[in-house]
Amino acid sequence: MKILIVGLGYAGNRYRRAFSYLGERLKIGVEIAYVGRHQRTDALPYFDRVSSALYAFRPDIVVVGVNDQSHVAILKELGGYRGFIICEKPLAAPTQPWREACRGLGEAKGFALDLVERYSEATRQLKREVASRGWSLVRASFHWGKDRLNDYRPTCGVVSEVIHALDLVEWICPSEGALRLEGVMGVRSDFSISGKDVLDTVLLTASLGEAPVAGYSSFVNVQRQRTVDLSFVDEPGRIFHARIIYDTPQWDHDHLRIWTRDDQGREVLVVEQRTSENIPGLETLQKLSQLCEDVLRRVAWQESPSQPFADLTTATALQQLLDDISHKVSTPSAARYVRSAVRVLLPEDADLESLG
Repeated sequence: MKILIVGLGYAGNRYRRAFSYLGERLKIGVEIAYVGRHQRTDALPYFDRVSSALYAFRPDIVVVGVNDQSHVAILKELGGYRGFIICEKPLAAPTQPWREACRGLGEAKGFALDLVERYSEATRQLKREVASRGWSLVRASFHWGKDRLNDYRPTCGVVSEVIHALDLVEWICPSEGALRLEGVMGVRSDFSISGKDVLDTVLLTASLGEAPVAGYSSFVNVQRQRTVDLSFVDEPGRIFHARIIYDTPQWDHDHLRIWTRDDQGREVLVVEQRTSENIPGLETLQKLSQLCEDVLRRVAWQESPSQPFADLTTATALQQLLDDISHKVSTPSAARYVRSAVRVLLPEDADLESLG
């Protein structure tokens, strides 16, 4: 099985670790090569162009792990490729011509946008509960943030973070239809090396079916905070609440809690589940490795995935929503974090919890 990673930075190395681990566990011979502007290691075959890598290496799987702003350029180069494509989220940076790039991907055997929180057992359990109990969504809200202040990696801004929460609300409640943006405010700043007025925070309202959705997402949260709250009603009219807390206190440690109240107002616990797997070698990669395993099994043995991939149709719908956020957002004057002559960046070898 030949895997080409385009961009062997932080994201690319996560895929390298996951696929190397899975190759050994599944007894699949995995060969990994990479494309980059510069050679980072001589332990893997290196190419300086996607075209030469496709011709010489002939990969079964291509991972688009470059920075946000470079996704579209790489997807264009993959036009006509007939293997499986995994793309880091989001599909594109705002205002980029992603539709043109996507038109060339019709011959690919498969496509998956990296929306790893779908693979959380907390997400899967809540999705099953909603479907089996026939619940209808009353409302949803989320707080989804992390601290990327002075991160050395370029970014297109908070749309790369809010995409997770937007996808999860739709994914958990598929019968409600597509999310519709109603209003959005935000804040821009120089938190990133990508510019002086990058959108770092959004506060939005939306609708999903008849249910209102309110959400906050930020790349300058003082600590990682990823919470999704949903309220449902069953057919007799009883109200149920659900909360999922992701990646707390550590990466891949998730907590689902579902409860209701009796006629005396007392809380009645329905479901409580904590996920805290810690497989050596897969630190911060538990959920990503499940996506990678689904792709490996699909390509090697034509097995159906454990759940549907976030395919090109899903990716383009989400990208349109992100574009709408970027176009409609109202912002005040940009915040200024850099007040000295030199910006001190997080080092590339910082701990995984800080960079994740």
